[in-house]
Amino acid sequence: MKQFSILLQKEWRENIRNYKIFWIPCVFILLGITEPVVNYFMPQILEASGGLPEGAVFEFPTPSPEQILMAVMGQFQTIGIVVLILAYMGTIAGERKSGTATLLYVRPLSFLSYFLSKWTMAAAISLISLWIGFLAGYYYTSLFFETLEFRGLLQMMGSYSVWIVLILTLTLAASAILPNGGLAAAAAFGVYVLVQSADGLFGTNWAFSPVKLPEYAAAWLTGSPNLGDFGGAIGLAALAILGLMGLGSWAARKNKAKTKI
Repeated sequence: MKQFSILLQKEWRENIRNYKIFWIPCVFILLGITEPVVNYFMPQILEASGGLPEGAVFEFPTPSPEQILMAVMGQFQTIGIVVLILAYMGTIAGERKSGTATLLYVRPLSFLSYFLSKWTMAAAISLISLWIGFLAGYYYTSLFFETLEFRGLLQMMGSYSVWIVLILTLTLAASAILPNGGLAAAAAFGVYVLVQSADGLFGTNWAFSPVKLPEYAAAWLTGSPNLGDFGGAIGLAALAILGLMGLGSWAARKNKAKTKI
């Protein structure tokens, strides 16, 4: 436990030095406010762009707050996940490639504590960024449109957080397995696209799929998902996270000899 605490402090200082603790939340805040702001000012944007014929009048249906927040989650599902994968693709592989991991590996080291310290800090920054982004989107949606029940927002945020942690754990495990951050990012992207495609083809017969967590998260805004299917998806996601954490710890130990000296 003491070693984990020391390693966690190291990760905290590292994330301050590389500014991840600042710029990742800023990206998610920007993504969160984009949808409500753009939807509200869309008529003025089109008028200012000069793209409408003279005298033309377009009626824009007012989106519901549920639709706005689903669109916010869609931004996180694409740009947000890309940002997190690129931010943490070199978390372990980068230390091996640069040789900085040598300073740790020459000492008695629990690789489980090593992996968990990186996972804990990355998950904390990612989830705080995600929540701040959702809250920013919720605020501007309430300001420009209508107020949504806050309980639905919390349920959506909690459900979607599990999916984000799963993708983040996959990225860190890939970083532990592969020799550099670029390959780790490619592997994480590849798996992400593959599971999304598989869900699109066979998802109707696989209600327990963790890939459906974004869909179940959105369902909280309009009612609630099927609780049995939702619970199964959460359970499988938790098992996948634990499995990837074990794989990442094992790979970090196995590949320590590949550290650049």
